[in-house]
Amino acid sequence: DPAAAARARELLADWSRAGTPWALGAQAVADALTGAPEQAEDRYREAVDHFGRGGLGVFEARARLLFGEWLRRQNRRAQARSELRAAHEAAAAMGMEAFAERARRELLATGETARKRTPGAPVLTPQEAQIARLAATGHPNAEIGAQLFLSPRTVEWHLRKVFAKLGISSRREIDGALSYR
Repeated sequence: DPAAAARARELLADWSRAGTPWALGAQAVADALTGAPEQAEDRYREAVDHFGRGGLGVFEARARLLFGEWLRRQNRRAQARSELRAAHEAAAAMGMEAFAERARRELLATGETARKRTPGAPVLTPQEAQIARLAATGHPNAEIGAQLFLSPRTVEWHLRKVFAKLGISSRREIDGALSYR
């Protein structure tokens, strides 16, 4: 529905005035999807850049997937492969299986093969890895949260995920578990 998309894009424009990487990236994706076709490529690149600089890996992977799909539809297969490969690898590493599979299918459509992700050693997200390193060096949750602009409860939630992924039960075990990765 082009009218609904245009209204949503206008609402995003209000939010993007905040100037955060997420807001600017979301606006760029919306512009790429619903704006002038001749500006789509620049807007996709801008979105990937904003999300990447903001450390927003999930959104960056999603923007790369959309960009790769757009490039493929423009019959620019070699360029599409580059974006789709990056999207596939990032989505698979973050456990975003549906997006990884979508990127894999798009890669197949460009003539490249991408293997399905096989279950193996769990992968920590960049945020989980950073929190794990700080926790391993003895920083309490409140201090970690202050450094990363997170609440102590969010830090605790991430640490529970780290413990589950690494198969450990205490902070003392983090360093040893990370050294095997």
